[in-house]
Amino acid sequence: MPMAFPSKEQVQSFLHPVIAEFGVELEDVEVAKAGAKSRVKVLVDAPDLDAVEEISKSVSESFDAAEERGELNFGPGYTLEVSTPGLDFPLTAERHWRKNIGRLVRLKDGRKVRIAQVDGENVILIAAQKKNLDVFRQQLAEVAGAVVEVEFNAVPQQEAQLVGLDVDAYNS
Repeated sequence: MPMAFPSKEQVQSFLHPVIAEFGVELEDVEVAKAGAKSRVKVLVDAPDLDAVEEISKSVSESFDAAEERGELNFGPGYTLEVSTPGLDFPLTAERHWRKNIGRLVRLKDGRKVRIAQVDGENVILIAAQKKNLDVFRQQLAEVAGAVVEVEFNAVPQQEAQLVGLDVDAYNS
């Protein structure tokens, strides 16, 4: 009896040890039937394109070996895409926020704020309001899903001076 097309969860479970060998995080997986071929998209939090290339090669070899053993079945063939999350990938984990300190993000409510610092389960944000800056803490869970905004201008100096300070500096 042929094995069923693998679910996203099955592919994630299969990939975790493969990806872990590279010391990076598996961010997301998309698995879809696309005509005669299947499409598997794997997003990893890799430091550079060389790492993505190595991970892609390892994932491809692992998938092929698993198909030969009958553990996975993507059908008559599959297209594999391994990449890092794009700017439109929602910030959900602390590491996402930490990686984007200094960047402007759009919160789910539409406000645009700059990430000044991450403090455990909180993020310290800067909101420009006319000529004043509002610096405030927000629980990561409350702002999960924000996305990075593309900026073409330099960060305003007033905001730049508030980015990356020791977390205690924001208490006053």
